[in-house]
Amino acid sequence: MGSDFEIAIKVAPHHIEWEMMLWAAIHADTSPVYSDFWNFDHFYPIYGDSSGPCLESWVTLAAIAQATSRIRVGCMVNGVHYRHPAVVANMASGLDIISDGRFELGLGAGWNEEESGAYGIPLGSLTERFDRFDEALAVIVSLLHKEKTSFHGKYFSLTEALNNPKGPQDKLPICIGGTGERRTLPNVAKYASHWNLPSYEETLFANKLNSLRFYCDEVERDLNEIKISTHIFVEESSDHETILKQLRNQQEGGIDQSIIYFQPPVTKEKIMSVTELLCESVL
Repeated sequence: MGSDFEIAIKVAPHHIEWEMMLWAAIHADTSPVYSDFWNFDHFYPIYGDSSGPCLESWVTLAAIAQATSRIRVGCMVNGVHYRHPAVVANMASGLDIISDGRFELGLGAGWNEEESGAYGIPLGSLTERFDRFDEALAVIVSLLHKEKTSFHGKYFSLTEALNNPKGPQDKLPICIGGTGERRTLPNVAKYASHWNLPSYEETLFANKLNSLRFYCDEVERDLNEIKISTHIFVEESSDHETILKQLRNQQEGGIDQSIIYFQPPVTKEKIMSVTELLCESVL
């Protein structure tokens, strides 16, 4: 693997006990093979029984940030319709402080109709979701970096708004997830330091990358400034050979960070087995 290539770990807070999730984060922190620890932002499980247990993303990340010292932490990704963007910006700055500059802010337009409808949180049409996403990104980025923010849009309105204190990272990294060419990729080019594809397929990735390059050229930005990540889904039945093959294909295909995404049921034995494989094969 190339020296700049990264391997991250993702453990979603659904169908899992908190003690197991915390163990996974501490294990990743002490294993030199992993660069980042990711969770997700949902209130209902998105695999299996949707009435099962699911811990809230920001609370778990704050606890994980305190329990670790090396690994970067983030949520892949936060749905912007769940929380007002001013609240997100304040939470992001706080988590950056708590983690001593190890936090990365993942953002997406949101998609889960079941949990949004159950809680009465407006999701809206695709157009409405991405119109809201555009505004939320502008608000969050301004609050993270400017002394005061005034913004007046269809969904959000702020006047001389503050966000103090800000985190230790001069430019807090923003990861945008998704592959939509009309709305998502232009925002990646404009705002993101990290772009996440939910899954990897060589031809599709090449086409999306060309589109992102076009949007980067439009805003006079170097595409190489943007880290690109995707997932490797690890099930109970996943074998070592398949994991390594996917890892090499992604790295050779231009992916900068492969995220080992452990699917429930998550066990210590499975994580330790994959970590040992990666340490032997990559380091």
